[in-house]
Amino acid sequence: MTITLLKAKWIVGHKNGRHCLYEDGEIAVSGHSVLFVGKAFPGSAERVLDYGNALIGPGFVDLDAVSDLDTTVLGFDNQPPARKGRVWPQSYMQAGPIEMYTREELAFQKKYAFTRLIRSGITTALPIASLFYREWGETVEEFSDAAGAAEELGLRVYLGPAYRSGNTFVRDDGSLDFHFDEARGLAGLRDAEKFCAEFEGRGDGLIRTMLAPDRVETCTPELLRQSAAASRELNVPVRLHSCQSRFEYDSVVKLRGMTPPEWLKSLDFLSERALLPHGTFVSGDDLEIVRDSGATIVHCPLVSARHGNALRSFRSYRDMGIRIGLGTDTYPPDMLLNMQVGLMVCRVVEQNSEACRAEDYYDAATVAGADALGRPDLGRLQPGAKADLIVVDFDDPFIGQTIDPIQTLLLNATAHTIRSVMINGRFVMEDGVIPGIDDRAYRRQAQGQFDGVVAKYPMRTLGHPPLEEIFSSSYPRFS
Repeated sequence: MTITLLKAKWIVGHKNGRHCLYEDGEIAVSGHSVLFVGKAFPGSAERVLDYGNALIGPGFVDLDAVSDLDTTVLGFDNQPPARKGRVWPQSYMQAGPIEMYTREELAFQKKYAFTRLIRSGITTALPIASLFYREWGETVEEFSDAAGAAEELGLRVYLGPAYRSGNTFVRDDGSLDFHFDEARGLAGLRDAEKFCAEFEGRGDGLIRTMLAPDRVETCTPELLRQSAAASRELNVPVRLHSCQSRFEYDSVVKLRGMTPPEWLKSLDFLSERALLPHGTFVSGDDLEIVRDSGATIVHCPLVSARHGNALRSFRSYRDMGIRIGLGTDTYPPDMLLNMQVGLMVCRVVEQNSEACRAEDYYDAATVAGADALGRPDLGRLQPGAKADLIVVDFDDPFIGQTIDPIQTLLLNATAHTIRSVMINGRFVMEDGVIPGIDDRAYRRQAQGQFDGVVAKYPMRTLGHPPLEEIFSSSYPRFS
């Protein structure tokens, strides 16, 4: 079998259960796996790549990977959500929600988003997309298309159509309420189970599956019970957004008489297979419940900070023994940026520059995410692990100086400094080029689809105001 030898100033290996650094190191890859990591490979290689002043490290594991167009920009400076089209108005509910994208458009935006993930050094992704623009949930057909795109691009993914049994809507008087249709939610779960059975292990193992009930407040008890049972039976992860907003938290308490973690525990939902974005709103014994269950909190620092939220804090959660992985959740899907924002916010929350270190977040983006998936062959570079790796250019003019490469990553690196990406032993990006992808053409097509959805916003906004009233302008516009 062909052996490829990669050399660089810095190699992030893995030894004795933790990452380590090899200066002027080498890594040998054979087939899908890592053969050697260290100094002076003793064998011979058919291909030798010397990256010089660069870092070769494990690819990032994104447990909440954006697979949508950029919806955050719609709400960034346009609040509150209920009056700006981010919550369906009663009139839209009564008229019957519609799909705002065609199957072809959904297929494109998944592929487009997957290319952004690869560019960001994300080698394992669990996609997440907004349901605000959908008739109800996601479909098997679009995830079949997503599996095809991931296999074509070479991205390692865990796929599963999102489903729900309810949604929030805003009444004509401006108050928020819930609509539930449990039968529809259970039908979505049945479709998701069929998808798992059909697609698990496809693409030479790149395509894995998961269950994705959408949000804790939009699920009924029976939907969550059955989702947990299906997760056990299929042995796949189950991801549920929870403890992410004051409204969600208070709504669950009002509807179920318990906090979200208390409720999930009572339903036997929590386990080592459970992934819980975002974990920023908690009280009482919530964190102890999550910790004792073995579930993983999926920390998404960038999107949380944009909404004025944060873990209280990353360090304290880790010190409690809670499992924490990372997700990008929003644009840009830049894991390095998320790590940097997370570290800074942790230090601000703790008011202590020693509250966390660069390697704490690097671990969360690599080994912690892999461990949450039960994958000791991911998130680390050691013999026998999958050959999922990234090459970061340390000669980039903006990357600054180096005394320790991981500290420099957490200070100055961005997705733009990632030059090459290998997944499963295959280069999916080399020297900034993803084969067959025209990035600028993709961006233009994405903008066109985005503009089409924005044009439909008045129908799904309370009072149906014109676009200029829904979306504010930073400065006066003249045309």
